[in-house]
Amino acid sequence: MHIKKLKVRPRKDKPFTPCVEELALMLGCWASSRDINSIGLCAEHAENLHKCMRTAPVKTRSHRPTINYHLARLGKNLK
Repeated sequence: MHIKKLKVRPRKDKPFTPCVEELALMLGCWASSRDINSIGLCAEHAENLHKCMRTAPVKTRSHRPTINYHLARLGKNLK
């Protein structure tokens, strides 16, 4: 059996977006009321975004799988 190139593509995970709803609400409020300083109508949305960003968990870097390394090693034996 001959396999020219062995490679596994990693799964594509969804991007890490913990406060996307609060950000969308604040940007929508800014667009509708033009309250960019968050003094009037958008102050509550801005505060909710700040709270979310303060309490959001930090994404840690996960361990990289070494499957491509092992497949490359096995590939040398399969030639």
